[in-house]
Amino acid sequence: MGQQEARGKARKLTGRIKEAAGIVTGNSALEREGARQRAAGATEETLGRARRRVAEVVDRVAKAIKA
Repeated sequence: MGQQEARGKARKLTGRIKEAAGIVTGNSALEREGARQRAAGATEETLGRARRRVAEVVDRVAKAIKA
């Protein structure tokens, strides 16, 4: 797992916690902030995963060309 993917997971988890805290306390601003942070984290995680997969494919192609 790359750094971007890990940061995304952490941000997504933090967002979930904030969103839940907002729901429990009735703080709609905290709930919205958590939802935005969770969505941003999910996007960052997905981008990190895509970058990692592209790098894996490039490595496989490079190895196939060398062989």
